[in-house]
Amino acid sequence: MAASIRLTDNRYGKSRVRLVKVERHATRNDIKDLSVDIQLTGDFEASYTTGDNRLVIPTDTMKNTVYALARKAPIGEIEEFALRIAEHFLQRHAHVAGARIDISENLWRRIERDGRTHADSFQLWGPERRTAAVHRDRERTAIEAGIADLVVLKTKNSAFEGFLRDEYTTLRETNDRLFGTAVKAEWSYNATSLKFGDLWNGTRETLLEIFASHDSRGVQHTLSAMGEAVLERFPAVSEIHLSMPNRHCLLVDLSPFQLDNPNEVFVPTDEPHGLIEATLTRSGS
Repeated sequence: MAASIRLTDNRYGKSRVRLVKVERHATRNDIKDLSVDIQLTGDFEASYTTGDNRLVIPTDTMKNTVYALARKAPIGEIEEFALRIAEHFLQRHAHVAGARIDISENLWRRIERDGRTHADSFQLWGPERRTAAVHRDRERTAIEAGIADLVVLKTKNSAFEGFLRDEYTTLRETNDRLFGTAVKAEWSYNATSLKFGDLWNGTRETLLEIFASHDSRGVQHTLSAMGEAVLERFPAVSEIHLSMPNRHCLLVDLSPFQLDNPNEVFVPTDEPHGLIEATLTRSGS
C-alpha cells in the first residue's frame, strides 16, 4: 500500500445468520425465529494490507458460534442473546476490540382453538419484527431495541392542512384522510440489566395507543406524540428514533360514473411515498 494511503477503519462479520430454536417444555414448546448479524473490530489490519489472516476469525466460525450458544442456554430476550454473543468474542479473543450484534426476530403467536392457545402450533404475526442491537467494546456496552414494519392504519382524526404552497403544489388540503404507515422504531436504553421483554411490549403498546388516539394534524405531529409518550412512560429509554412512511390511500374520483364518493373508496399506493423521521431525546440525556 502506497505510503500516502492508509487503512483508517475496518470491520467485518457475518450477516443474516438464520436461526430457529424450539425450546421444549413438559406442557408446551416455545419458538424463536431470528436473523443475526455480527460485526467485529480489532487488530485485523494485516489481513487487508498484506493478506495475513492469522488473526482473522472466519465468518463461518461466527455463524457456528451463534448456533452453539443457542444450544447451550435458552435464547431469552433477544437483547440478552446479543449480549452473550458479543461477550463471547470479547472474552475469547484479546485482539477483538469491539462487537456489534444486530438481531431481528420474526414474531410467532400461538394458534387459538376453542378459546385456548395451542401448546405447540404457531401463526406468524405478519411483517412486524422485533429488533435489537448490542455494541460492546472493552469500555462500554450500548443496547438498542426496536420494532420494524409495524403496519397501522386509521380512518378518522387525521388531517393535513395549512401547508406551504407554491406554483408546483397540487395537493388538496383535507381534514379527513386515511393515515397509514409502517412504523420503524429504534430506542436506546440507559442500563444493561433490564426487563427487556416488558419494556419492548410496553413501548409497542404505547406506540399503538398514541397512534390510534392522537388527533393528527400530520405525520410529523403524530410521530412526535408517539415518541414523547414512550419517553414519558419508560425512564429506562433515553432516546427514540421513529421512521414513518406515509402510505397514501388516494380518494377515487367517481364523478365520471355519476357517483359520489363520501370518503369511502380509495386506491392504495406504495410509490412514491412521503418519509418522515425524527429522533426524540430525554432532556439532559
